[in-house]
Amino acid sequence: MPTMPQRQSDWPPRWNGWGDMPLTLATTAPGEPEIFASLQGEGPSTGRPSTFVRLSRCNLACTWCDTAYTWRFTGDNRPHRDDQTFDRAANQIALDEADVAARIAALEGNRLIVTGGEPLLQGPALARMIAMLPAMHVEVETNGTVAPAPTLDPLVHQYNVSPKLAHSGNPADLALIPKRLDHWAADPRAWFKFVIATSADIEDVLALRDAHAISPDRILLMPEGRDSAALRDRTKWLAPLCAQHGFSLTDRLHIHLYGDTRGT
Repeated sequence: MPTMPQRQSDWPPRWNGWGDMPLTLATTAPGEPEIFASLQGEGPSTGRPSTFVRLSRCNLACTWCDTAYTWRFTGDNRPHRDDQTFDRAANQIALDEADVAARIAALEGNRLIVTGGEPLLQGPALARMIAMLPAMHVEVETNGTVAPAPTLDPLVHQYNVSPKLAHSGNPADLALIPKRLDHWAADPRAWFKFVIATSADIEDVLALRDAHAISPDRILLMPEGRDSAALRDRTKWLAPLCAQHGFSLTDRLHIHLYGDTRGT
């Protein structure tokens, strides 16, 4: 198997045969894939019972990312506020698609949330896995920079697109690709979830709304934060801004319920 890329400049992958690779998942503990049942904590499906599968690898590097164990492996020096790196072998596991589908089916849910990392980097393998679960409502969470694989796209019922604003630390030419944003804005399955750290971030959202003709009723604003206190403080000033601009407000329910932990 080829060596996996670790630096932002290594994306997209330069080898052939990416579509033939197994799914690469994050772990809750070494050797234990992050597949679990919980309530959806963010976005338009907040509060719904769901089955989650978290894939590993990401082409972006958000400074406030709460799943840095999916991408900031030893040797990756992209900035992160915790300045922590993770051992790849302990935090990543490759599994056959049929194995992943069987583990998901065993949880007996009917709503699947595919998250990451950036799931669309593994589109062909993901499509093969989802095809084994025809009864499930499938949501894919994405940063919006990667086109869905042709084999995957027809299997997805909802895309939760979270474009990364300037405060994420990602260069705009990598994080906000006009062609991709236009694509998502034209897809009625796509909801836009923007992480908001300060009130000034609203201006970036408004600019993207106008530039890409994003319908306000498909825009959700979410406070940035990894604990309940930070989320509540930001929600106080974010809620009236949502009302002012016709956007929806989304919380991070799982943080309030379980804290910033894996597998929740």
